Amino acid sequence: MNATQWLLFILIVQIIHFLGTWKLYVKAGRKPWEAAVPVYNAIVLMQIINRPKWWVVLLFIPIINLLMFPILWIETIRSFGRNSLLETWLVILTLGFYIYYVNYALDVNYVENRSLHPATAMGEWVSSIAFAVIAATLVHTYFIQPYVIPTPSLERTLRVGDLLFVSKFHYGARTPMTTIAAPMVHDTLPVLGVKSYLKKPQLPYFRLPGFTKVDRNDIVVFSWPADTVRQFFKREKGVDKPIDKKSNYVKRCVGLPGDSLAVIDGYVHINGKQLVLPDRAKPQYDYTIYSNKGVSSRLLQEIGVMDFQRKYISNPINQAQFDAIKKYLIGTERVDGGKIALYTKAKGIPINVIRSQRLGLTEETPRARIGALTDEMVEQLRKDASIDSVVRDVEKKGVPGVNIFPQSPDYPWNYDQMGPIYIPAKGATVALNLKTLPLYKKIIRDYEGNTIGVTGNQIKINDKVADTYTFKQDYYWMMGDNRDHSEDSRAWGYVPENHIVGTPIFIWLSVDNFNDGILNWRPRWDRIFTTVNGEGEPVSYFKYFLIALIAYFVGSWFWKKKKSNP
Repeated sequence: MNATQWLLFILIVQIIHFLGTWKLYVKAGRKPWEAAVPVYNAIVLMQIINRPKWWVVLLFIPIINLLMFPILWIETIRSFGRNSLLETWLVILTLGFYIYYVNYALDVNYVENRSLHPATAMGEWVSSIAFAVIAATLVHTYFIQPYVIPTPSLERTLRVGDLLFVSKFHYGARTPMTTIAAPMVHDTLPVLGVKSYLKKPQLPYFRLPGFTKVDRNDIVVFSWPADTVRQFFKREKGVDKPIDKKSNYVKRCVGLPGDSLAVIDGYVHINGKQLVLPDRAKPQYDYTIYSNKGVSSRLLQEIGVMDFQRKYISNPINQAQFDAIKKYLIGTERVDGGKIALYTKAKGIPINVIRSQRLGLTEETPRARIGALTDEMVEQLRKDASIDSVVRDVEKKGVPGVNIFPQSPDYPWNYDQMGPIYIPAKGATVALNLKTLPLYKKIIRDYEGNTIGVTGNQIKINDKVADTYTFKQDYYWMMGDNRDHSEDSRAWGYVPENHIVGTPIFIWLSVDNFNDGILNWRPRWDRIFTTVNGEGEPVSYFKYFLIALIAYFVGSWFWKKKKSNP
């Protein structure tokens, strides 16, 4: 929806408001024209219903206004003596149009000094809940949003099961583009499993002022540019989602607008120099670990390796046994002697399951195993006498990978070898030809709203021949610290500036076994109440929080006791 359409929409809303309320304004001692003047009519309405004038501000905040409108409808009819439960429901279910009936068909009187306190305990409860939801939605939408790390793309910098607070005010909050949506949920309504928003009308992109810009090495939450799924983690036919309803991803920003980026042997280079990561970053790469004695799973787990496979050899099993262990399996195959090979992730099959199902399993200890390792893990393994060597796995240059940006045979890139790639900056102009078009086609067409056509060697943008293109916004390059197990910009390219959501600032809870159900959660006490950014190892402030909480309750008890016994 463009500016003209929005002005027309606002004009229609003002006409609807005027036609439905002007007689009520008159009965409240005001002039009819006061119901017609935008903004001023809202200020007058607050005086009529005896509510604070600052409520007017809430009417112009996207999403918040959706919560305020029903409250104003109810307050309006109650200011003219229509207090019954039936009429309350009628004004809500008719989206406020019941006010037309009150305005034209009923002979009502203005209640000038009506009580603003709910008449019942239920009314008090509903009122409190309503304004709590409004306050929480305001904070959630414009200041701080809770977020959970569901995948290991930043492991071990951010762990699966880290529950974060994401700041939206650092970069400036992006105002909602989707104007009609359920508060405090993203793209799907809980339980019902249906989308939580209407695609139209849409507001133009706008960002409030922030106090910093996205910087190199920042961890950033953003709307996934390639998202076409209605619900995260659920495969289905692709859908066209509004920008602010795309699934949220979190990665590290390694490339800024105007940078020249290359990935050489898996390491990021910016403008010809290898990127230096902050000391809290824990990048992981795949290594092959060799040992003539066999590389044990226990050794890998002891040093914290969580991304490797295990192989069990089993005698034939029945259906009941298979059903009991299938959720732990990532694959099976028949092997010699009628036995079965069972493949699992690093956690393997729990010992209590093995015992309860009376399974005869033998875990193979192969001489070579592949695992995602940090530099510290590599050092520990190389010091272990049982390990012969630890060799990093690097894809060769010129060997095209699977699902690699820009998905063109002209660019035989892979996760370890890419570029150089220019990261577009707002206002910058690039040469456009059949060779460079794959790099920028998605930007020109999908992110900046142009049409593209190719006829022979000619490129047409909006039906005009073009050999250059000037970008309308900034773009970023995002990558996960778990470099060989992260779907990131190497797969789907640039992240537009209007997709940026915020930056994680605080871990308020962290649990192991996050995806195994809440009953299996195990707190990581050393990560609870830690900051995401900063230098040195994170320090947990949880004990200080507990001390402050205990001090507050003890102090409150003494204060109340002193007050009751003067």
